[in-house]
Amino acid sequence: MTTESANRDYIQKTMVENWRREMEAAALYELSAQQETNERRKNIFAQLADVEYKHARMWEEKLRASGYDVTTLQKPHVSIKGLNPVGIVQRIEAIEDSNATWYRSLRNVINDEDILRILDEIDADEAAHGELDELLKQGHSPEKRLRSLWGRERHRQGSKDWVGDAIYGVNDGLGAIFGIISGVAGFTENTHTVLISGFFGALASTLSMGAGAWLATKSENEVMETTLAQERREIEEEPEHEIEELALLYQLKGFTPEESAKIAETIAQDKDQFLKTMVQEEFGFHEEGRGNPWKSALFGSLSTFVGGIIPLVPFFFLSGLPAMVAAAIVSLLAHFAVGAAKSLITVRSWWSSGLEMTLVGIIVGVVSYALGAIGSSIFGVTAV
Repeated sequence: MTTESANRDYIQKTMVENWRREMEAAALYELSAQQETNERRKNIFAQLADVEYKHARMWEEKLRASGYDVTTLQKPHVSIKGLNPVGIVQRIEAIEDSNATWYRSLRNVINDEDILRILDEIDADEAAHGELDELLKQGHSPEKRLRSLWGRERHRQGSKDWVGDAIYGVNDGLGAIFGIISGVAGFTENTHTVLISGFFGALASTLSMGAGAWLATKSENEVMETTLAQERREIEEEPEHEIEELALLYQLKGFTPEESAKIAETIAQDKDQFLKTMVQEEFGFHEEGRGNPWKSALFGSLSTFVGGIIPLVPFFFLSGLPAMVAAAIVSLLAHFAVGAAKSLITVRSWWSSGLEMTLVGIIVGVVSYALGAIGSSIFGVTAV
């Protein structure tokens, strides 16, 4: 292959990549327009799709002129399934940023005047994106501007409700104590030892869960207080900055820049309301959502104790192998019940969640019993 043909081949491959990138962006805008319910945004996405398809046709015509068989070009697969409006904007920004970087690099390695002319036209079109809508403006979308104002991503935080705490506590106590009595039963045949081990294990788990729930809720409240104090200080020191943040947050909800600015300025007139709105919109915090550490500790510890006592009940009435068999049956049924109850706070079906918890219980019991039996054989203990 001569140098000239190798250079032509390189340029053709580059233009194919250019075409692919423009088609990917066009398809993304087109899919976004089809999914969008807001007519203003729908029209914006459709116009942007047309611009990207125009760019793709420019590369296709240049490829055809160079002798390339354009019928072999394959459209890229693009999907926005599962993306919310903010996710779509982020996806668009990622593609646009990638394409802008790609085209800048081409200017350093390609001297073809026609290609440079196309790049100039594309740059002009991309710069004009901002005239269509501030939300989709290259390099200045609300999502991107918020990230630069915040300096880092902030994730919403929230407290668990008492139902979730209770279910988690029962599950923790049940699984831990069933594992303890299974292991001890594998180690020794003495029913009294199994019962005492399980009972004190339940007490330890209860105290641990209560303390953990108290500390976790207290920590969440402290984080909220710190956030409120920081946001209050920022409002006092840089009110314009905070008003801009709030306006951008409302733009992400679908309001126009003018509407968002008006809403933010109106809210900012009441400093207390401004503070509450900022922490709610920016962090997902609600002042009334503060948890009660003592209430969390009470629900967490009581539910753990209830879960821990369930596997021990048969040992109050039976002994030996019958007690262990009964404890296993009761524990596995309880595992299923707790798993089914989890469907109250999840989207899974009750039977699927119940079976999963039962399987976990079986694994815990079998593994714990096996380890106990191995320990017994090593230390030569069969009864205590």
